[in-house]
Amino acid sequence: MTTAPPPHPALNQDERSVIIRDGIAVGVATGAYGISFGAISVAAGLTVFQTCALSLLVFTGATQFALVGVVASGGAPLPGMLAGLLLGTRNTLYGLRVAPLLDWRGLRRVAAAHFLIDETTAMSVNRPTQAAARVGFLSTGLAVFTLWNLAIVGAIAGDALGDPRMYGLDAAVGGAFLALLWPRLQERRNQLVAVLAVALALGLVPVTPAGVPVLAAAGIALLVGSMPRAAGPPESFPRRQGKNRS
Repeated sequence: MTTAPPPHPALNQDERSVIIRDGIAVGVATGAYGISFGAISVAAGLTVFQTCALSLLVFTGATQFALVGVVASGGAPLPGMLAGLLLGTRNTLYGLRVAPLLDWRGLRRVAAAHFLIDETTAMSVNRPTQAAARVGFLSTGLAVFTLWNLAIVGAIAGDALGDPRMYGLDAAVGGAFLALLWPRLQERRNQLVAVLAVALALGLVPVTPAGVPVLAAAGIALLVGSMPRAAGPPESFPRRQGKNRS
């Protein structure tokens, strides 16, 4: 069970500045995906308001891209929502690890749950003290949330483009989603999951409605993720700069 890091000593100004700078750097890199999501979402048929609401209220990149991908392929919103929910279940596991580190209570804990994503988890779990973990979580969460929601710029631009097929944007959903997944294909286990998910999705495309193949592929990832790993050293989240969001 993860325990909270020691709350002392307090951070000095230089340590705080370094952590905040790293959080902003992650936010800047991630913001590019937010802008591309806006353009792709509107090109797929969502309104500017719907696109901005997704970024403000859902704020989970893989979930948002999954929903837009299903809609873009002609599927109903419900399968897209279910696929997004399956992809978002990993955030629950993040919460089990991060909650003892931050040790927030009440409204702070509720607010922090909205910022619980890959980047904030990675920027908090490896900190030597609770104060450092909190600064890493907050600086990264606020930076990513602010810049991700600049998706409105991409949404407005996408709304003005007209038919997305004229610019090849109808293929952008798959490309953007692949960009989100690519950094996670380092381990052999993840590579195997990807191959199985792709094979299942391709096999279901001719015989199921749009959206079902994505949902089934997400189910493969969830099933494998629930299986115990072989005993070994505890997995840690590497400290990352410029990693994309999922």
